[in-house]
Amino acid sequence: MIKNLIDHFREQSFSRRYAPHRADAPLLAMEGIYAGYESGPVLEDISFDLDHGDGVAVVGPNGAGKSTLFKIIAGILDPTQGVVSVSGHEPGGHTCIAYVPQRTQVDWTFPVTVFDVVMMGRINQMGPLLWPQAEDREVVRESLGIVGLTDLVDRQINELSGGQQQRMFIARALAQEAELMLLDEPLNGLDVPAQKSILDILEVLKGRQVTLMVSMHDLNLAAERFERIMLLNQRMIAFGPAEAVMREDVLREAYGGRVHVVDGEDLTLAVDEGCCGEEHHGSH
Repeated sequence: MIKNLIDHFREQSFSRRYAPHRADAPLLAMEGIYAGYESGPVLEDISFDLDHGDGVAVVGPNGAGKSTLFKIIAGILDPTQGVVSVSGHEPGGHTCIAYVPQRTQVDWTFPVTVFDVVMMGRINQMGPLLWPQAEDREVVRESLGIVGLTDLVDRQINELSGGQQQRMFIARALAQEAELMLLDEPLNGLDVPAQKSILDILEVLKGRQVTLMVSMHDLNLAAERFERIMLLNQRMIAFGPAEAVMREDVLREAYGGRVHVVDGEDLTLAVDEGCCGEEHHGSH
């Protein structure tokens, strides 16, 4: 659990540096990744590549390993086996990776403003005194404008709605000039208009050639908004276009008997997640 917002972003930012990018290497490459805890394996034999501008929705049941996957890519966790490279180098050496954690992992009572949080994305571009220059302030203002938070720069973070908090995180990643953004459940707890706002911003980022990996539960949104879907349950069940992944037989490999057909004509699938009976839908 992240103790507070400042500690998380300071740790993430100071651990990064400018690492050279190999032009002949994919932006992200994972080969034979295994990860586990004392309780057992979390990820098994994960391998895939991503290039600039790719957008991937990562779906799977609770406990499938989605958060662990993101933390390994970001260099926060080390795999027990396998190789991760970002533009040909280990992930811990890159300022170009932005990891946006789940909102439940942040202490929102910490007294800091929206502007301050987004400025944290500029730490590695500042000099040794960490004093923001005019260029840093301009990048922060531009980032806030892209996500529609210009009018809330002086707002305390605990006064933001859930959707505004997520947009602030994305603005921070933009200020960091991230080329690879990992968003862990950014739509959780948001109403439909707030979800649409976040997804529309992600479309803008893809147009700017930012590579996106977004973990989510809503299979319908995943199929509608992302050109590729990764279906994960410790191992990679499927990775490809929606029509190849969002099939009942494929989804049953990940979700088991919790997948059932709601509309036979259009293959609308419902997944029953957990004891609360919440259902997440997908169709193609």
